[in-house]
Amino acid sequence: MNDTTVAIQAAASAVNPADTAWMLVACAMVLLMTPALAFFYGGLVRSKNTLNTMMMSFASMGVAGVLWVLAGYSLAFSPGSGWLGGSGFLLLRGVGIEPNGTIPHILYMAYQGTFAIITAALISGAVVERIRFAPYIAFISLWTLLVYAPVAHWVWGANGWLADLGALDFAGGTVVHVNAGMAALVAALVVRPRKDYGRQALVPHNVPFVLLGAGLLWFGWFGFNAGSALGANGKAAIAFVNTMLAPSAALTTWMLLDFVRSGRPTAVGAATGIVVGLVAVTPAAGFVSPLSALAIGAIGVIPSYFVIRWRSRTRLDDSLDVVAAHGLGGLTGALLTGVFAEKAWGGVDGLLAGNPRQVGIQAIACLVTLAYSGAASFLLLKAIGVLIPLRSREGMEAVGMDLTMHEEEAYASGEGAILVDEPGMFETALDGVAGVPQSAGGAV
Repeated sequence: MNDTTVAIQAAASAVNPADTAWMLVACAMVLLMTPALAFFYGGLVRSKNTLNTMMMSFASMGVAGVLWVLAGYSLAFSPGSGWLGGSGFLLLRGVGIEPNGTIPHILYMAYQGTFAIITAALISGAVVERIRFAPYIAFISLWTLLVYAPVAHWVWGANGWLADLGALDFAGGTVVHVNAGMAALVAALVVRPRKDYGRQALVPHNVPFVLLGAGLLWFGWFGFNAGSALGANGKAAIAFVNTMLAPSAALTTWMLLDFVRSGRPTAVGAATGIVVGLVAVTPAAGFVSPLSALAIGAIGVIPSYFVIRWRSRTRLDDSLDVVAAHGLGGLTGALLTGVFAEKAWGGVDGLLAGNPRQVGIQAIACLVTLAYSGAASFLLLKAIGVLIPLRSREGMEAVGMDLTMHEEEAYASGEGAILVDEPGMFETALDGVAGVPQSAGGAV
């Protein structure tokens, strides 16, 4: 028996099969969340922008996934300083089947990669229907490495400074939702509103898609939260139950608010309530009791509900309300984690258990993440904008991002709208189309 065989057998003996089996499933569930997000977002936009919106999520599965393997995982989880991981895991050097806890290290890397993928994809909802595809890809690529990975290291890294401070974030309230929500706010401001924003109703074209996406997100979120226990254990069980209960409370609260306001709860509102409840409980899932999870879902949805209604009357064109649903929902959930955490459930007491300091620690983690994500996202977008235009031209926007960015239609009609065979043919075909300026320029 050679040394390699002995090493493999030793590693295998230290890995727990039950934990590994659960984490394989959880990893696949979290990856499913990004296509689920594509359906959720895709249903909320106009039909002419469906494919482009969905492609923004699917593209993240490509570029963010590749960059995570090459460098992102090392920057987030390799031993380094309190501010950034080192180079020890670049190109997956030193990442194999050896145990990381009770699961193979390479599986832990893949699981964390699914978080990076969906976090980048979340941002797209703030700028759909007008941002060009190429600069969007450039932005999420750089953002994954320069914003997501450092924040993940601060909160989840072995010697991350926020982790050492005592910040609680079980599955990504700060790292994922506050981080992405702030980037989405900056992106919406930098890219500017859609040309039709405030001038005509921009209504969802396929509400069943929205409900399908919300349902699939809820399913995948069990892997997101319960998988963050990194094993088939009691911590996973409580996180699983809390992931079931908080969205139930949030959905109920959202419908009640709709009843009070208009007497007619909407399907889009119900789907949004589910997502906000999931977001709010994410940082708390492994630290609070089931009854506290119900309270977090019911309380956490209220700020998002009213901010979404207020935002629609402003000039902030956060197309799919990423800021209110994810940014504000994550912020509320992170602070409520500091309120409801109990040592009996997660090892740390919060405000209601006699430790008000935890709320302050949670606030520091949120404020630092907001400041860093906001500043870095602004600089990245401005730098990319110097090299290539961020916005599609108004004529292209009028025709729709599906045709102008991808030369495809979500819903073909008749023999097809436009034939594109050669470079420049697309622009020629658009000449004379109502609302499209002559020589409109390249698609991406």
